[in-house]
Amino acid sequence: MQADNFRGWEDSGLPPDSPGTVVTVGTFDGVHRGHQKVLGEIARRAVDTGLHSVLLTFDPHPLEVVNPAKAPQLLTIGAEKLEVVAESGVGYMAILPFTPALREYSAAQFVDEILRRRFHVRELVIGYDHHFGRGREGGVEVLQELGRQRGFQVDVIRAVTGEDEEPVSSSSIRRAVAAGDLERAALGLGRPYSISGVVLTGEGRGRLLGFPTINLGVPQSRKLLPPTGVYAVRAHTRAGAFGGMMNLGPRPTFGDSVTTIEAHLFEAEANFYGSPVKLEFIHRIRSTTSFATPEALVTQLHKDADEARRALTLFGEASNVQVSPAHPIH
Repeated sequence: MQADNFRGWEDSGLPPDSPGTVVTVGTFDGVHRGHQKVLGEIARRAVDTGLHSVLLTFDPHPLEVVNPAKAPQLLTIGAEKLEVVAESGVGYMAILPFTPALREYSAAQFVDEILRRRFHVRELVIGYDHHFGRGREGGVEVLQELGRQRGFQVDVIRAVTGEDEEPVSSSSIRRAVAAGDLERAALGLGRPYSISGVVLTGEGRGRLLGFPTINLGVPQSRKLLPPTGVYAVRAHTRAGAFGGMMNLGPRPTFGDSVTTIEAHLFEAEANFYGSPVKLEFIHRIRSTTSFATPEALVTQLHKDADEARRALTLFGEASNVQVSPAHPIH
């Protein structure tokens, strides 16, 4: 696949005898509750019609090409999006490289060359505020007219709203994460906000303090992180799920200014080195603080652990967020 042209893209990855597709298109950063409603709809329609369901998404984020200064940090990077989409029932996720060439596609050209020629679209399902094509010209009315002309159906899914009656959006969730309001972010996402990584060898300082930790590499800069501080977390590991507490940020008590991700997992005895771990942010406990002595830090860590356990208990009792293991998209 070439980065700046679309020759060879006729191979969609669909079975050669595919009867056609129910498609949705978008960045889908975060795969929040509004996105999940769209994905659930295309999965349902695919079952009803015998078509294949396809999410067509982009990498990098279009603003990184169109207006890099305005490009946001992302809620989901790498395989994180695939992990959530896999649980939606959608059959295929196609990642379209967003290039300067693609930026210049008109809505009609995108429909004809990508949706029709490559994916054999029969139904297009989009969110209420969806746009694609040069200058975002492909709004709802334009796409519905193109559908009438080209012989495919276009349907629009209404907004999913939050407790404030405002539409759930990636932008609003980013604001919540950036402010450290993880409970609000989880309500919009339909699950806790998370980071994933491979466990690295640390300095062993936590073990000496009586709080052994797993250390994750800091994600790439495009990943949005909450403010530095101490958090109650839930860790998903190959050995199972564990509650815990995490320090995100520097370690000023020891003169370390580098941002690190260290999590102490409750009742976890396994060796996690080199294995993937997903850490879900449940509650922010406190900001990063410098302590006069390591002993003062240990005293605070015991308090943090108590607070983290309380937060995890409340989350387990009160949350309607469902968490299930990831599985390959089929």
